[in-house]
Amino acid sequence: MNKSIRPFAFLSFALLAVTAVYAIDMTKAYEMPDSSKIVKDDLIPGATEYTMPKDCKLDDLESIARGKYMFHNLNSKNDKKENLPKGMKTPKGGEVKAYGNCVACHNIEGAVGGGTVGPPLTNYKANFIDTKVRDAQFVYQKIADPRVDMKTTAMTINLTSKMFDEREVCDITAYVLQVKQEKKTKK
Repeated sequence: MNKSIRPFAFLSFALLAVTAVYAIDMTKAYEMPDSSKIVKDDLIPGATEYTMPKDCKLDDLESIARGKYMFHNLNSKNDKKENLPKGMKTPKGGEVKAYGNCVACHNIEGAVGGGTVGPPLTNYKANFIDTKVRDAQFVYQKIADPRVDMKTTAMTINLTSKMFDEREVCDITAYVLQVKQEKKTKK
């Protein structure tokens, strides 16, 4: 080995040896969260079966108005609390709760830009409720957690994920089941 490199090599080896002897356990110097707990906390619970509450008023005009508001609007901080239907929760700090914007996927009477991802809900009462193919409990469950009878779905899991509370699910159910007038277009 070259004589000029020998002291440098010895010094490097000595420094490395001293570092190894006095090395600090750095795992205690920073937080090491239990990632399995974090992942578990982020998981949405499994499909949950719900029963429509007895106080769910499907013919209440205020409930229907709230359901319509939630169904047709992606409410956000840009919305004004003055636009809220009667009985709707007043926003904290002036910010309106963001809802799922049902009309983005479902078409229904009076929809502006009704989507085609989900099944159409136009004339739902006449087509499904009046014919006894489905009932209000079915609609409530589909809005609350559609995974109960359809494991893979693109629909939001509203009550299980706590996006909506029971009253909000009742309001949207009331709106879907309400007979609505189609807007007539001029020819």
